[in-house]
Amino acid sequence: MRLRLPQERPAEPPRGYKIAHPVRSHDGRRIGFAGVSIGGAAPYGVVDEARCVYGRRHRSPALRCDCGFHCLHTLTDALALTCADAYRRAALLEVTVLGVYIRFERGMRYARQRVRVVRVGPCCCGLPPEVFVDAGWGRTGWRVLTGACAGCAAGRDMVGFAEFARLSGGRLRVLPGYLHTEGEGEGGAEVAGRAAGPAVRTVAEMAAEASLMQARVDWLQGRLARLTGDVTDPL
Repeated sequence: MRLRLPQERPAEPPRGYKIAHPVRSHDGRRIGFAGVSIGGAAPYGVVDEARCVYGRRHRSPALRCDCGFHCLHTLTDALALTCADAYRRAALLEVTVLGVYIRFERGMRYARQRVRVVRVGPCCCGLPPEVFVDAGWGRTGWRVLTGACAGCAAGRDMVGFAEFARLSGGRLRVLPGYLHTEGEGEGGAEVAGRAAGPAVRTVAEMAAEASLMQARVDWLQGRLARLTGDVTDPL
Protein backbone atom coordinates (compact mmCIF):
# COMPACT_ATOMS: atom_id res chain seq x y z
CA MET A 1 0.00 0.00 0.00
CA ARG A 2 1.43 3.34 -1.07
CA LEU A 3 0.92 6.21 1.34
CA ARG A 4 -0.01 9.62 -0.08
CA LEU A 5 0.55 12.96 1.59
CA PRO A 6 -2.62 14.90 2.46
CA GLN A 7 -3.47 17.60 -0.06
CA GLU A 8 -4.29 21.18 0.90
CA ARG A 9 -6.35 23.64 -1.11
CA PRO A 10 -5.99 26.97 0.74
CA ALA A 11 -8.20 29.92 -0.13
CA GLU A 12 -5.09 32.08 -0.59
CA PRO A 13 -1.38 31.32 -1.01
CA PRO A 14 0.43 30.55 2.26
CA ARG A 15 3.04 32.95 3.62
CA GLY A 16 6.36 32.18 5.19
CA TYR A 17 9.62 33.69 6.49
CA LYS A 18 13.26 33.11 5.61
CA ILE A 19 16.65 34.81 5.69
CA ALA A 20 18.80 35.80 2.71
CA HIS A 21 21.38 38.35 1.60
CA PRO A 22 20.12 41.20 -0.64
CA VAL A 23 22.20 41.46 -3.82
CA ARG A 24 22.57 43.87 -6.74
CA SER A 25 23.85 42.98 -10.20
CA HIS A 26 27.28 44.24 -11.24
CA ASP A 27 25.69 46.74 -13.67
CA GLY A 28 23.34 48.06 -10.98
CA ARG A 29 20.17 47.32 -12.95
CA ARG A 30 18.79 44.32 -11.08
CA ILE A 31 18.36 43.19 -7.49
CA GLY A 32 17.77 39.80 -5.95
CA PHE A 33 18.56 37.62 -2.97
CA ALA A 34 21.24 35.04 -2.22
CA GLY A 35 20.16 32.21 0.06
CA VAL A 36 22.16 30.99 3.03
CA SER A 37 22.00 27.27 2.21
CA ILE A 38 23.28 25.16 -0.71
CA GLY A 39 21.30 27.19 -3.24
CA GLY A 40 22.99 30.46 -2.25
CA ALA A 41 25.38 30.30 -5.21
CA ALA A 42 22.51 31.19 -7.57
CA PRO A 43 20.66 34.37 -6.46
CA TYR A 44 16.91 34.48 -7.10
CA GLY A 45 14.57 37.31 -8.04
CA VAL A 46 11.60 38.83 -6.25
CA VAL A 47 9.37 36.41 -8.17
CA ASP A 48 11.17 33.20 -9.12
CA GLU A 49 10.87 29.47 -9.64
CA ALA A 50 12.96 26.87 -7.82
CA ARG A 51 15.31 24.58 -9.73
CA CYS A 52 17.07 21.49 -8.46
CA VAL A 53 20.54 22.57 -7.32
CA TYR A 54 21.84 19.03 -7.90
CA GLY A 55 21.20 19.24 -11.64
CA ARG A 56 18.46 16.64 -11.69
CA ARG A 57 15.66 17.00 -14.23
CA HIS A 58 12.73 16.67 -11.88
CA ARG A 59 10.53 19.55 -10.85
CA SER A 60 11.00 21.12 -7.45
CA PRO A 61 10.06 20.24 -4.80
CA ALA A 62 10.61 16.52 -5.35
CA LEU A 63 9.72 14.10 -2.57
CA ARG A 64 13.03 12.22 -2.74
CA CYS A 65 15.18 15.35 -2.95
CA ASP A 66 15.67 18.41 -0.76
CA CYS A 67 15.55 20.90 -3.64
CA GLY A 68 13.15 23.84 -3.81
CA PHE A 69 12.69 27.06 -1.89
CA HIS A 70 12.48 26.78 1.88
CA CYS A 71 10.74 28.95 4.46
CA LEU A 72 9.60 28.86 8.07
CA HIS A 73 6.06 29.34 9.32
CA THR A 74 6.77 32.11 11.84
CA LEU A 75 8.80 35.30 11.94
CA THR A 76 10.12 34.30 15.38
CA ASP A 77 11.75 31.13 14.02
CA ALA A 78 13.34 33.06 11.13
CA LEU A 79 14.58 35.76 13.50
CA ALA A 80 16.28 33.12 15.64
CA LEU A 81 18.48 32.22 12.65
CA THR A 82 20.02 35.71 12.63
CA CYS A 83 21.63 34.99 16.01
CA ALA A 84 24.20 32.73 14.31
CA ASP A 85 27.49 34.43 13.45
CA ALA A 86 27.24 33.52 9.77
CA TYR A 87 23.79 35.10 9.42
CA ARG A 88 24.14 38.29 11.49
CA ARG A 89 24.09 40.50 8.35
CA ALA A 90 21.31 38.63 6.54
CA ALA A 91 17.89 40.19 5.89
CA LEU A 92 14.56 38.70 6.94
CA LEU A 93 12.18 38.02 4.05
CA GLU A 94 8.43 37.54 4.10
CA VAL A 95 7.39 35.47 1.10
CA THR A 96 4.23 34.24 -0.56
CA VAL A 97 4.39 30.52 -1.34
CA LEU A 98 3.22 29.75 -4.88
CA GLY A 99 2.70 26.49 -6.73
CA VAL A 100 3.27 23.04 -5.25
CA TYR A 101 4.54 22.89 -1.68
CA ILE A 102 5.35 20.31 0.97
CA ARG A 103 4.50 21.28 4.54
CA PHE A 104 6.70 20.33 7.48
CA GLU A 105 6.37 20.95 11.20
CA ARG A 106 8.24 24.27 11.17
CA GLY A 107 8.14 25.31 7.53
CA MET A 108 7.59 24.47 3.87
CA ARG A 109 9.52 23.45 0.76
CA TYR A 110 7.95 24.72 -2.42
CA ALA A 111 8.16 25.44 -6.15
CA ARG A 112 7.70 29.20 -6.59
CA GLN A 113 7.71 32.29 -4.41
CA ARG A 114 7.15 36.03 -4.33
CA VAL A 115 9.19 38.13 -1.91
CA ARG A 116 6.80 40.65 -0.34
CA VAL A 117 8.74 42.25 2.52
CA VAL A 118 12.45 42.72 3.27
CA ARG A 119 13.40 43.48 6.87
CA VAL A 120 16.92 44.89 7.14
CA GLY A 121 18.95 44.31 10.30
CA PRO A 122 20.81 47.04 12.22
CA CYS A 123 24.01 48.66 11.05
CA CYS A 124 27.27 47.12 12.24
CA CYS A 125 27.56 50.05 14.69
CA GLY A 126 24.17 49.16 16.19
CA LEU A 127 22.15 52.08 14.80
CA PRO A 128 19.01 51.53 12.67
CA PRO A 129 19.77 50.96 8.96
CA GLU A 130 18.98 53.74 6.49
CA VAL A 131 20.52 52.52 3.21
CA PHE A 132 22.16 49.46 1.67
CA VAL A 133 25.94 49.43 1.17
CA ASP A 134 28.32 46.99 -0.48
CA ALA A 135 29.04 44.21 2.03
CA GLY A 136 32.47 43.55 0.52
CA TRP A 137 31.71 40.12 -0.94
CA GLY A 138 29.32 38.53 -3.41
CA ARG A 139 28.60 35.95 -6.09
CA THR A 140 29.63 35.92 -9.74
CA GLY A 141 27.90 38.93 -11.29
CA TRP A 142 26.28 39.99 -8.01
CA ARG A 143 27.38 42.18 -5.09
CA VAL A 144 25.96 41.41 -1.66
CA LEU A 145 24.38 44.37 0.16
CA THR A 146 23.98 45.02 3.86
CA GLY A 147 22.14 47.65 5.88
CA ALA A 148 24.03 50.69 7.21
CA CYS A 149 23.25 53.97 8.96
CA ALA A 150 23.92 57.30 7.21
CA GLY A 151 27.16 57.88 9.10
CA CYS A 152 28.70 54.50 8.29
CA ALA A 153 27.48 54.71 4.68
CA ALA A 154 29.23 58.03 3.97
CA GLY A 155 31.84 57.63 1.25
CA ARG A 156 30.69 54.12 0.32
CA ASP A 157 28.74 52.75 -2.64
CA MET A 158 25.14 52.89 -1.39
CA VAL A 159 21.63 51.96 -2.55
CA GLY A 160 18.59 53.59 -0.96
CA PHE A 161 15.75 51.40 0.24
CA ALA A 162 13.34 53.11 -2.18
CA GLU A 163 15.74 52.54 -5.08
CA PHE A 164 16.12 48.87 -4.13
CA ALA A 165 12.34 48.51 -4.11
CA ARG A 166 12.06 50.28 -7.47
CA LEU A 167 14.61 47.96 -9.07
CA SER A 168 12.52 44.99 -7.93
CA GLY A 169 9.84 45.96 -10.43
CA GLY A 170 7.08 44.91 -8.07
CA ARG A 171 5.29 45.65 -4.82
CA LEU A 172 8.32 45.02 -2.62
CA ARG A 173 8.48 46.66 0.82
CA VAL A 174 11.76 47.37 2.60
CA LEU A 175 11.57 47.84 6.38
CA PRO A 176 14.45 49.12 8.55
CA GLY A 177 14.74 46.70 11.45
CA TYR A 178 13.81 43.09 12.13
CA LEU A 179 11.05 43.67 14.66
CA HIS A 180 8.33 45.45 12.67
CA THR A 181 4.92 43.96 13.32
CA GLU A 182 2.67 42.53 10.64
CA GLY A 183 -0.05 45.18 10.99
CA GLU A 184 2.05 48.27 10.29
CA GLY A 185 0.35 50.98 8.30
CA GLU A 186 1.55 52.55 5.09
CA GLY A 187 2.69 55.68 6.90
CA GLY A 188 5.07 53.90 9.26
CA ALA A 189 8.80 53.43 9.02
CA GLU A 190 8.60 51.27 5.92
CA VAL A 191 9.84 52.35 2.51
CA ALA A 192 7.43 51.14 -0.16
CA GLY A 193 8.36 50.63 -3.75
CA ARG A 194 4.85 50.61 -5.11
CA ALA A 195 4.88 54.09 -6.61
CA ALA A 196 8.45 55.12 -5.98
CA GLY A 197 10.32 56.45 -8.96
CA PRO A 198 13.84 57.75 -9.52
CA ALA A 199 12.84 61.25 -8.34
CA VAL A 200 11.41 60.07 -4.98
CA ARG A 201 13.95 60.57 -2.19
CA THR A 202 13.58 59.66 1.46
CA VAL A 203 14.99 61.64 4.39
CA ALA A 204 17.43 58.83 5.11
CA GLU A 205 18.74 58.86 1.54
CA MET A 206 19.15 62.64 1.51
CA ALA A 207 20.95 62.54 4.87
CA ALA A 208 23.33 59.86 3.56
CA GLU A 209 24.00 61.85 0.40
CA ALA A 210 24.59 65.03 2.43
CA SER A 211 27.14 63.19 4.60
CA LEU A 212 28.85 61.89 1.49
CA MET A 213 28.98 65.38 -0.07
CA GLN A 214 30.38 66.87 3.15
CA ALA A 215 33.11 64.22 3.25
CA ARG A 216 34.07 65.06 -0.33
CA VAL A 217 34.10 68.81 0.44
CA ASP A 218 36.39 68.22 3.42
CA TRP A 219 38.72 66.15 1.22
CA LEU A 220 38.82 68.86 -1.47
CA GLN A 221 39.50 71.56 1.12
CA GLY A 222 42.39 69.51 2.48
CA ARG A 223 43.88 69.10 -1.00
CA LEU A 224 43.46 72.79 -1.73
CA ALA A 225 45.17 73.70 1.55
CA ARG A 226 48.20 71.58 0.64
CA LEU A 227 48.42 73.15 -2.82
CA THR A 228 48.23 76.72 -1.55
CA GLY A 229 50.41 76.10 1.49
CA ASP A 230 47.66 77.23 3.83
CA VAL A 231 47.60 74.36 6.31
CA THR A 232 46.56 76.40 9.35
CA ASP A 233 43.44 75.50 11.24
CA PRO A 234 40.62 77.78 9.97
CA LEU A 235 39.20 77.86 13.50
